[in-house]
Amino acid sequence: MGWGLEKSQICILDYGSGNVASVFNAFNKLGNAVLVSNSPADLESSSHIVLPGVGSFDSAMAKINETLPLDMIVKCISEGKPFLGICVGLQVLASFGTEGVPIPGLGYFDAHVRKLSTQGLPVPHIGWNNVSVKNKTKLFDGISPETDFYFVHSYYIDLPMDSDSVTATSEYGINFPSAVASGNLMGVQFHPEKSQAAGLKLLNNFANLS
Repeated sequence: MGWGLEKSQICILDYGSGNVASVFNAFNKLGNAVLVSNSPADLESSSHIVLPGVGSFDSAMAKINETLPLDMIVKCISEGKPFLGICVGLQVLASFGTEGVPIPGLGYFDAHVRKLSTQGLPVPHIGWNNVSVKNKTKLFDGISPETDFYFVHSYYIDLPMDSDSVTATSEYGINFPSAVASGNLMGVQFHPEKSQAAGLKLLNNFANLS
């Protein structure tokens, strides 16, 4: 049984490494129907799926493989349900991670997850930073193309900056992808649930995707 409503529009996955409570509260504040559940039945009945994440790539992938119904998640994504990965929840969509013990990711984006090369700036990258929208998507509707969001991370998904999948970039020692998308599959490196008005707008945009 999930945490929240028995049936929901938005299903937040919980594998023990995500900022689940804050993400739940943000969607709930917006008036969205939302629950936290790993139940295949809840996933199938939900219209949107969110994968939060904090911590290391290798630990997150180990927990994902142990606790999440990956076959049902694959089915939901293939059916076109909007899917949003947040922070490490974005990174695990890559093909491979180099944090901790090198380990394969879920493989939705042909990219490695690498440590930030920050030219002497502190790591992890913590705090507000500009997100420059490169390829306009509905996720950023009503949000200025140059807006600050809140980050906490040491690694990033190393997609080519000219890739059509890179929808926004940020600068911290290097220029890195801070939002990616491929069809109904989306991910953001920043934490919208901690990014005040702009973050709530982005989450509401996601909730309104069909």
